[in-house]
Amino acid sequence: QVQLVESGGGLVQPGGSLSLSCAASGSIIRVYAMGWYRQAPGKQRELVATITPGAISNYDDSVKGRFTISRDNTKNTVYLQMNSLKPEDTAVYYCNGVFTAWGASGLKTYWGQGTQVTVSS
Repeated sequence: QVQLVESGGGLVQPGGSLSLSCAASGSIIRVYAMGWYRQAPGKQRELVATITPGAISNYDDSVKGRFTISRDNTKNTVYLQMNSLKPEDTAVYYCNGVFTAWGASGLKTYWGQGTQVTVSS
């Protein structure tokens, strides 16, 4: 009922920047919290940042001061600006969101397909 599509990943050198975006579409009634997670090879998926509809954000300590999450409620889109990237930021980045949607009962969490971010010289 809801589709999330990420874009903006790629290869960047250490110290560089990348911007990710994630657009939600489908039979959306209301959007609640949205967020970004990442999963490095051989590791569990971990929280990067979340943001409420009122723009209250939360970050993992490893990205505080370097990453900024934002959202455009008119476009059902969430963004992640990543600065001062480090090799350890290399991972597949997934966006997610909590929605109510036509044809679905109650609150549900939906995930995007992921976008690769590689930080390497």
